[in-house]
Amino acid sequence: MALTATVYRLGLTLSDVDRGVYETLDLRVARHPSESARYLWQRVLAYCLSYEEGIQFSKGGLSDADEPPVSIVDPTGVRLAWIDVGAPSAERMHRASKAARRVALFTATERANLEREAATRKIHALEELAVHLLEPRFVDALEPLLEKKHIQVELVRNSGTLYVTLPGGQVIEGAITETRLEG
Repeated sequence: MALTATVYRLGLTLSDVDRGVYETLDLRVARHPSESARYLWQRVLAYCLSYEEGIQFSKGGLSDADEPPVSIVDPTGVRLAWIDVGAPSAERMHRASKAARRVALFTATERANLEREAATRKIHALEELAVHLLEPRFVDALEPLLEKKHIQVELVRNSGTLYVTLPGGQVIEGAITETRLEG
């Protein structure tokens, strides 16, 4: 019998002070059996911190290697942004930069590892790729939330710091740094 995805319902109050985005989100996020908690939380954070009209999770999920985990499309179906997570290959980033007007990466991977990978192949418009470095300990601290299938949290980004407030008032805090890779 094949394992099935676990679906989480996330109620998020988003206050992205750095971008001036304030929304209440009700998300259903499917976690593939092979998907780590860290990858799932990077996907959710990428979605929230890139939130704008037209944002969507990939319909194919992890099984579609040709699609980004998160993208932004206009009403005509044109992909405006390719939003990746984790540690994609240089080839994938090259393909992404040709497929969308904007490319962003949300990752808890060390910058040195990303730059080492980027040096393995020429990446189209590398200097325009926005990399958002998440503190690994912050992302990993969110893992226990997945013990429940319905999660209610408040997410605030202010001056490069992320705050996740849980229903009991506990706050998980971590830095997010935007940078660019050098080729």
